[in-house]
Amino acid sequence: MAGKKTKIDVKILSKKYRINVDKLINAWKKGYSNMEVARSFNIDLSTIHQIKSDIELAHRRIRLEQRKEDLGNYYTSKQRHIFLSPFI
Repeated sequence: MAGKKTKIDVKILSKKYRINVDKLINAWKKGYSNMEVARSFNIDLSTIHQIKSDIELAHRRIRLEQRKEDLGNYYTSKQRHIFLSPFI
């Protein structure tokens, strides 16, 4: 799962905060701290924390949807299997 790309809409976040969120994420991936990112992008530290929490919340929602989908597929396949061969 580490190599999978998630479906976060960076354009909406960029419009909301009026900053290039894609560059912001790349700066975090390179290892810059929140203070360094805030200084280089010339925005408040509270805004940085809000952007980060929005991204984390979007990741959680995506993972929860994926988990629900996987769990639903697991149970439907099990029930179908029992229905087709009930004596196993």
